[in-house]
Amino acid sequence: MRPLLTGPLTVETVTVSIRDLPQRLEGCRIVHLSDFHYDGQRLSPRLLQQAIDRVNDLAPDLIALTGDYVTRDPAPIFELVTYLSQLKSRFGTVAVLGNHDNVTRKGRKTILRALRQAGICALWNDIAYPLGDDLPVVGLADFWSQEFHPAPLLDSLSPTQPRLVLSHNPDTAEPLASWRVDLQLSGHTHGGQIVLPGIGPVSALMQSLQLSVLSKLPYFKRNRKHKRSKIVHHWEWVSGLHCVGQNQLYVNRGLGSYAPGRLGCPPEVTVVELVREMRETLCKGQA
Repeated sequence: MRPLLTGPLTVETVTVSIRDLPQRLEGCRIVHLSDFHYDGQRLSPRLLQQAIDRVNDLAPDLIALTGDYVTRDPAPIFELVTYLSQLKSRFGTVAVLGNHDNVTRKGRKTILRALRQAGICALWNDIAYPLGDDLPVVGLADFWSQEFHPAPLLDSLSPTQPRLVLSHNPDTAEPLASWRVDLQLSGHTHGGQIVLPGIGPVSALMQSLQLSVLSKLPYFKRNRKHKRSKIVHHWEWVSGLHCVGQNQLYVNRGLGSYAPGRLGCPPEVTVVELVREMRETLCKGQA
């Protein structure tokens, strides 16, 4: 998209306290990117290259990608991975897919294969250990797919073991609250794209008004809590760091956009610094 519809790229830095974080990982820096929508329309090559260069300048320990590499056609993934293969970090790059990457099973397999051939550890209901056996990275299937089944993965980990979870849709933080999730990284919302001072994301307001009308319909009342419903239920998690029960969730605003573009919601590169549990933490008092 044109630069005037995206705004300048920003780097957001956040410190996250992890209980039982191994001493050797104190200060570990994870750079998080999301929602590329690389299709020739929604993300300019200039902005993408700027983001890649910015990430490499940060010299991260690990890079995490949380999905929506394309919009519908999987073909642009082959050009996109020529950019993503430029990413440099101490322990490599881990990734999960988003709903747009899973339009068809064949498309999903194409995207997973392209990412893996580019040296990226692409996960779909799997666990990787780029940071070592004592801090696993859980990569989940997309929430709107029929393969979102976190229980087998999370139940396989000891409850005393810290872990990171990559899940494209932040709404998954609600069902994942049944397990220990020290930090969940998500995208999907694009930060709302149009954010007005004193009002917040316009998309959240519009959806709220729509839901208030739909909620009066008997059919909607019976089905509005269906977890596969293709709406965003938790707009309070539209961007930034949040506490969900005893778990922590970070939502990246993404790089790509939809028409009419972004206003008050610039594209984002996130730097997450992990530290051992501090006296004052985001979820203190909720244990």
